[in-house]
Amino acid sequence: MTALKRQMILGIALALLCLLLFALLFFFAFPLSSWSLLWKRQVWHLPFAFIVPVLALCIGGLAGLLSGVYWRRQLQVISDALEHMDQSRDRYILDRYNPDVQPIMEHVQKTDTKIAQLTQLAQQAANDKSEIEEQAIQKIVSEERNRLARELHDSVSQQLFAASMLMSTINELRPNSDDAEGRQLKLVEQTIHQSQLEMRALFLHLRPVQLHGKALKQGMEELLLELKQKVPLNINAMIEPIKLARGIEDQLFRILQESISNTLRHAKADNLDVLLIHREGWVILRITDDGIGFKTQTTKPGSYGLQNMKERAAQIGAQMKLISVPDQGTSLEIKVPILERDEHND
Repeated sequence: MTALKRQMILGIALALLCLLLFALLFFFAFPLSSWSLLWKRQVWHLPFAFIVPVLALCIGGLAGLLSGVYWRRQLQVISDALEHMDQSRDRYILDRYNPDVQPIMEHVQKTDTKIAQLTQLAQQAANDKSEIEEQAIQKIVSEERNRLARELHDSVSQQLFAASMLMSTINELRPNSDDAEGRQLKLVEQTIHQSQLEMRALFLHLRPVQLHGKALKQGMEELLLELKQKVPLNINAMIEPIKLARGIEDQLFRILQESISNTLRHAKADNLDVLLIHREGWVILRITDDGIGFKTQTTKPGSYGLQNMKERAAQIGAQMKLISVPDQGTSLEIKVPILERDEHND
């Protein structure tokens, strides 16, 4: 039941109750000689016993309506404040609210301040964690990943490439026919091609794992350029030069790697769009493909890619939005709030 309906019902009930109490007191103090007078006496050509309850119902309903409209507006003010707190970094001006809503809005502002502080602490923790990890294990992990990447490239990747060329030659030399053997050979060629995409996606996991001191824009452009040279995928990118804390840049770069890896392995896409912009206190990273998509409500066992991206987004206080439509594509958006550091309360 809405606040408007509830207030109208309360107003009508209160009016009827007041009418009943007043009638009992009046008839007790001034008893009638005959109750038929209530029907004989008329007001506006209507019996007195009928017109008085009707007026009470109308007055109670009108009072309840006005009260319901008033409180609905106050609740809408609170709802707008909470939505503003979720979508914007600007603070609300408290002196424009009436005294009834003022204490609630003060709590909203305190909550907004705490959320901003926690987000800033989360970003700082991610930055400190990234620096500590980089100093402790960067060299060992980088060397091991590069070694694995080289071995896979020199052995498995070369063999897959040779098998792909061989199957392409066999299919081209065969006469055009739609027999079972021809379909099987084409299926083998498609399987080898998909295995090559899986291998290239694996390379994205192995290298480069970090920006290695490069700016985020430069690292993303180099990653996409390398991808264009190795994968038959139309890539469109709009990347603005944005300076962020090292830990935030590293997490955004890894989310981009994870998303591209998922696209290569599962999406079967022809086009990939990458966007990195800075708008109104938010850094927005958006990766969109036109692949086969999937149902976001269904989580496959062992699918750690999305979970990893959610965890990385949470570490920097970012909002993650995933939209996927079967047979139409997938869009991943990461929104990172950029908070200015308070010099008095660091």
